[in-house]
Amino acid sequence: MEKMIKNRVQLMGNLGKDPDVREFEGGKKMARFSMATNERFAYGDGQFKEDTQWHGIVAWGRLAEQVSQQLQKGARISLEGRLVHRSYETKEGQKRYITEVVMNSFQVVENMAEVAEAA
Repeated sequence: MEKMIKNRVQLMGNLGKDPDVREFEGGKKMARFSMATNERFAYGDGQFKEDTQWHGIVAWGRLAEQVSQQLQKGARISLEGRLVHRSYETKEGQKRYITEVVMNSFQVVENMAEVAEAA
């Protein structure tokens, strides 16, 4: 039997801004925010460098409501979700491509003990 390959992403980082929450017809909610993850690594000469990556995160429905109530800029969270690729056309007719994480769950991480537990 073949193994099923899943689209699964796990991130731990800090919100770059307060979530932007929108409500659509029928009451369905969407929350969107950016999240920074940091990685520190050493070069061969012993010098350390820190690399920050920014990720676009989207939450839908009840999870969007939880995000709007519990998260704000600077919050440290651990999340799980899946990668989604999409494209759109600007008003000027240029095609743009976006990769974002559609969040399935999250946990606020408040101290170093929780960081070690979540890893």
